[in-house]
Amino acid sequence: MAAVRGGLSEPISMGGPSELDIIKTKELEKFLADAGLYESHEEAIKREEVLGRLDQIVKTWVKNISRSKGYNESVVHEANAKIFTFGSYRLGVHGPGADIDTLCVGPKHASRNEDFFGELHRMLLEMPEVQELHPVPDAHVPVMRLKFSGVSIDLLYANVSLWVIPEDLDVSQESILQNVDDQTVRSLNGCRVTDQILRLVPNIQTFRTTLRCLRLWAKRRGVYSNVTGFLGGINWALLVARICQLYPNALPSMLVCRFFRVYNQWRWPNPVMLCPIQDGSLGLSFWDPRRNYKDRLHLMPIITPAYPYMNSSYNVSTSTLRVMMEEFHRGNEICEAIEANKSTWDGLFEPFAFFEAYKNYLQIDIAAETDKDLMNWKGWVESRIRLLTLKIERDTNGVLQCHPHPGEFSDKSKPNHHSYFMGLRRKQGSNPQEGEQFDIRMTVEDFKRDVYAYSIWKPSMWINVCHVKRRDIPRFVFPGGIRPSLPFRGSGQRSIGSNSPQNDAVMGRKKRKQDEMNKGVSLTESSTTSMCISDATSLDATNAMKKLKNNFGGTASNTGFPENIITNNVAIEKPVIEHLPPPVINHEDSLELFDGLEEVEQFNGEIKQNGEVDEIEALTSFRAEKNGSTTCSEVQHNGDLEELEPLELCATTSMASAPANVPAQKPLIRFSFTSLAKTTTAEGCLEVGVIR
Repeated sequence: MAAVRGGLSEPISMGGPSELDIIKTKELEKFLADAGLYESHEEAIKREEVLGRLDQIVKTWVKNISRSKGYNESVVHEANAKIFTFGSYRLGVHGPGADIDTLCVGPKHASRNEDFFGELHRMLLEMPEVQELHPVPDAHVPVMRLKFSGVSIDLLYANVSLWVIPEDLDVSQESILQNVDDQTVRSLNGCRVTDQILRLVPNIQTFRTTLRCLRLWAKRRGVYSNVTGFLGGINWALLVARICQLYPNALPSMLVCRFFRVYNQWRWPNPVMLCPIQDGSLGLSFWDPRRNYKDRLHLMPIITPAYPYMNSSYNVSTSTLRVMMEEFHRGNEICEAIEANKSTWDGLFEPFAFFEAYKNYLQIDIAAETDKDLMNWKGWVESRIRLLTLKIERDTNGVLQCHPHPGEFSDKSKPNHHSYFMGLRRKQGSNPQEGEQFDIRMTVEDFKRDVYAYSIWKPSMWINVCHVKRRDIPRFVFPGGIRPSLPFRGSGQRSIGSNSPQNDAVMGRKKRKQDEMNKGVSLTESSTTSMCISDATSLDATNAMKKLKNNFGGTASNTGFPENIITNNVAIEKPVIEHLPPPVINHEDSLELFDGLEEVEQFNGEIKQNGEVDEIEALTSFRAEKNGSTTCSEVQHNGDLEELEPLELCATTSMASAPANVPAQKPLIRFSFTSLAKTTTAEGCLEVGVIR
């Protein structure tokens, strides 16, 4: 398919860089280099050597299996397999030590299970340069993880309907998807989407520098995690690529600033797309709110540019969208200050102070007996945390909002233990009643039942969820185990890098606003600490913390795994797995491409076939209606998709902002599909939580 670099609409500005842009870009590039984002020349050469060696191995492998299956020598001689790269490495934005996402494309007679995960796995296992070989054949996107001469590799497999794989094979052609299974389609999509992005951006080098910058920003601000409900690598690449299309002649410094200006005003769920959606010739399902009810519930659609077109950001919830919109707003403020020479790039990349941002948190502790069990258990639990956010939104009518931290913490004195944290606060604009409390004990128990439904659960696999206040956050989450003594400065230190009285006033207003929302989550000790117990009786704070220490922390002598978990003086037996239905993971709506393991729920042997899809539909329907969010069902459709940009974004290369008296206009997307009436979403979700 021919790529149109301009995207769906005309560029906002064709202006070239100013002298200030050139200066700011040099400063930005120096900042990125000082941050250690670029690998050394020696490491780059080593990666190329590893990829070359891996390509030789798969070519030998396919000839061996062709010979073992009885094909004559002429067929064996022509038998071939080929290695492709995708993700951050293919985009050219990987950093030192990053893994390489690779795809092995083999002929139709080389099967996935018997040959790829069988014979090729045995070949790799015998090679001394291969370490940490871990096959995951039953994942949504089957993958073989390994380290080859110290370089981390994620190896996927696609057996296409060809008897011979040519060396010049073009996987971007739609015909490559003919007569293949769903796993092959998903495996191919990583390469197809990555290649299409590079075709659609006007300047690849400028795109790469801008994307490196936004990836670093997203990681430091805690919004880089697809599985948690934020955005992963491919999502950020698509958002940056669209900005590059809108400002094709801009340098990275201007593109970064325009990134925050555009997405600070974007009216979600209007989709971000790099090219028009076209009906394919193969009849594969793709993102289309006209036909697919579930597509209308997506809150932040970011559509992949290769057939079959998919929403790459399905995991975003109302709460995580709120966090990202606040970060876009903060980034826009800082970039305006940078353009006015009132701030520097350091302020933009200041890490988000997660444990200062909220007064109330949920702490999710998990443990297992061995490293391997913990790895499997960790992958499963991480894939479920997104559901906890949706359940809390549902059971509190969207009033209690969640901010999951995208990553785990570990107390080094307790092996095979991990902790996750989730900030809690009241939805902005909702007025708390005096003494109002949230009772989410049933919500938490519902979540734990889902987690314990793990099909290969073992008695040593354990999870506990409890409420913890900011002052009681365990020390091991802080660098060096030292709790910072700095005063609380509001939501994640959202200053713009200047100590002027005006900025102090702005920060004062933001702090009061943040404290007001935090105040609305004034869960009493008796209520909040009881979130981690199994019956309706409350515990006081002291007893609850003692229970937590006994169950999870304690001393080195009691870090074992008791047969029963004692909560509220009641012995709760661990769930009997054989009495529970098999785990179900919704892969029908999840990301249909692979960009590193963060983009796919990777855990050992777990695939969702059915069951949970209804729950997720109900949760997403509920969150869309109850939170007053516009869904894709509210967008009018009348033909081909057409994108209209806001007038104030049509600025020239001037650094001046719009006049203060001009009202902000948010981006408007017009769907020229056939008219589509609003669809009422289901509200029949069981409301377990209590608001008092």
